[in-house]
Amino acid sequence: MPKLVKPLTEIQPRTAKPKEKPYKLTDGGGLYLLIKPDGSKYWRMGYRFEGTERLLSFGKYPEISLADARRRRSEARAKINSGIDPSQAKRIEKINRATANANTFEAVAREWHTNKLETWQTRTAANVLHRLEKDVFPLIGKHPIAEIKAPIMLDVLRQIEKRGALDMAKRQGQVCSQIFRFAIASGKADSDPVPNLRGALKPIAKGHHAAITPDEIPEFIQAFKKIEGRMFVPTKVMFRLMMLTFVRTSELTETPWSEIDLENESWIIDWHRMKMGKKKINPRKVNHHVFLPRQGWELLRELHVITGGNKYLFPNQRDHEKPATNFGILAALKRMGYSGKMTGHGFRSLAMGVIKERLGYRHEVVDRQLSHASGDAYGEAYDRALFLDERKAMMQQYADYLDNIEHGNVVLGKFGKNAA
Repeated sequence: MPKLVKPLTEIQPRTAKPKEKPYKLTDGGGLYLLIKPDGSKYWRMGYRFEGTERLLSFGKYPEISLADARRRRSEARAKINSGIDPSQAKRIEKINRATANANTFEAVAREWHTNKLETWQTRTAANVLHRLEKDVFPLIGKHPIAEIKAPIMLDVLRQIEKRGALDMAKRQGQVCSQIFRFAIASGKADSDPVPNLRGALKPIAKGHHAAITPDEIPEFIQAFKKIEGRMFVPTKVMFRLMMLTFVRTSELTETPWSEIDLENESWIIDWHRMKMGKKKINPRKVNHHVFLPRQGWELLRELHVITGGNKYLFPNQRDHEKPATNFGILAALKRMGYSGKMTGHGFRSLAMGVIKERLGYRHEVVDRQLSHASGDAYGEAYDRALFLDERKAMMQQYADYLDNIEHGNVVLGKFGKNAA
């Protein structure tokens, strides 16, 4: 018959004093308090499992009270009676906790981000991580990614929506979906909850970059001429070149003089500076022929007198070793009363509309001047072989069209090369 053990009182663990050697205060059922010579006290439980003496540790007193230690003893006894070794179960639980901590949404997201670095531009990588740190990590970063279901993810995106940032909510959902798919492939999650949110978020009004129509050009040019006399020459040239060319604003503002050949009237943008050339994966290695018209070369010669000694056509006013931004163009549009009606990208849309609708050029020719990828396999050879002469004539005709409007000449109908 087993020896009866008198349960401990609440005061005994508290008043137990250390001795030269460790000793025990038993509570029954294998539970005891181990008092060490340094005065520290630890709850232990001895038990037999499958014929072997084993030991469980419940923690330090008084962090673990007598009542807590007894509750843990009862839970351990229930496992033993069910054929489960509580020591092994504790080890498994510890491993699962460590795994869950390693597989939090933030941990997996940072792993995904690191995995994508080789495919992103530096600015893109920084922006993606910044948005996650601002909008997502504070809400679900510490949650195990496998436990994040659709309602939780919906709440995260709605917090972004509350700021009125509908487009950002959509983009963050797309980023999070990529993270979940990465977790699935890595064996850290079983599903991606984001597709289930379709229809639950507020719709985004579809739109394009603001741009005026060809019919609005006369009024637009007159508005520009009213402020042109009060503009610095570089800003005036920048604005007029945006009107005359199809280049993107960054491709214009960041142009080095080394790309400009005034003597031979040639401007070829190195493929590294083009939008498709900046891709880390399969960049389009095709230099872009701008084909400035006569009016454009007159502007560049005027500009060269002022900034020709600098690296860039439009040097930054504070640091001439850096290029200017598109602020001058945006500021001019605002002074003209076209803020929200016209953008830097809008000049490209405007030119496309005029050249296709009023001058009658084929879409593929205009597309080439816009430096859109053709989808063909011939690369630069195709670019050189088929459209260079036609594009050169087209750009001069477009500049003359704008000149006719500026000088008050009436342009009726279509008079393009391929016009009916």
